[in-house]
Amino acid sequence: MQRTIRMIIEGQELVSATVRTTVLEAAQMMKQRKVGAVLVIEDGRLVGIFTERDAVFRVVADGRDVKDTLLSEVMTRSPQSLHPDKSFADALHIMHQCGFRHVPVVEDGRPIGMISARDALGPELEDFVFEMLRQEQVDNVLA
Repeated sequence: MQRTIRMIIEGQELVSATVRTTVLEAAQMMKQRKVGAVLVIEDGRLVGIFTERDAVFRVVADGRDVKDTLLSEVMTRSPQSLHPDKSFADALHIMHQCGFRHVPVVEDGRPIGMISARDALGPELEDFVFEMLRQEQVDNVLA
């Protein structure tokens, strides 16, 4: 049986911030909660995501002050999201195709969790790797 995203995020506590949260506050939250990304929410709606990669590329590399920079300035706006009833294979596909490590989970317009590459430490990883290798072989035959 394929796990759904809902099954994976069950019991997960949402890690979120607002657009007025500073990068320092978000980074401290991420460290405390041992996560690599924070959902940015306004009026109960997902407006962005702030990830470790955003911190490095948009804050540190640009020499910004973490105490004064707001998430609204450096977050990834309107991130792609998934419905919780999708399969985890769908999440893996999006992560692979788009180079994401984190994908917000949204239901009825409201964020309810986050799926991450770390969640792939399960049976879907083996299936996904097998499918990628199979597709590579098909591509080689057709080439």
